[in-house]
Amino acid sequence: MKAHQGVRLLLVDDEPHILQFLELGLTNEGFDVRTAPDGLSALAVADEFKPHVAILDIMMPGMNGLDVCRHFRNEEAEVAVIMLTAKDEIDDRVKGLSIGADDYMVKPFSFDELLARIQARLRNQFPGLLGEVRCGPFVIDSRRKEIRFKETVLELSPTEYELLQHLVINHGLVLSKPMILDKVWGYDFRGEENIVEVYIRSLREKLGDKEHRIIRTLRGAGYRLDLT
Repeated sequence: MKAHQGVRLLLVDDEPHILQFLELGLTNEGFDVRTAPDGLSALAVADEFKPHVAILDIMMPGMNGLDVCRHFRNEEAEVAVIMLTAKDEIDDRVKGLSIGADDYMVKPFSFDELLARIQARLRNQFPGLLGEVRCGPFVIDSRRKEIRFKETVLELSPTEYELLQHLVINHGLVLSKPMILDKVWGYDFRGEENIVEVYIRSLREKLGDKEHRIIRTLRGAGYRLDLT
């Protein structure tokens, strides 16, 4: 995928089958991928490779993922860190975020969710890298601040652009109103949650989504954008 060319990813996990699966999938998406089976190897690779995103398993022999993340932050490395944790490692998740991890995922996870989180990190921390991102019928051009749907440029307000971009990048994931407000309007927004409904309604009109098959409402949970 041209949109991901030039984006460097470092995968660190002591389980060979996980490394192989992720390396194959992310390489097919156009990323430049390097792998490491443990923390010490990861530091050596990172020193030469200079990854934009590092995906670190927490539980590894010797130097674990937390230690690697701490090293990155102590060295002020410009790298986004996504931690991989087991379901019962809540304390480790808290530790990871407290020492500078940018996100975490709980095993087992879907490849599509990991890809969405990588893209979200890149858009937040390296916005100039992605250029155009194609997701199904959508093309996001971050440099022109445009979104095309089925090759037609949508007429969007700045807030509509930010909201639709957030929905598309996180396609397949259920996003609650508070999550959307925090990411699109900002954590200090003091208005009503219903403003999300107003903007969702406007986006549906512009997408011709009368039957809500693109932007779906999940009662009591939030919204999910589907590409098919």
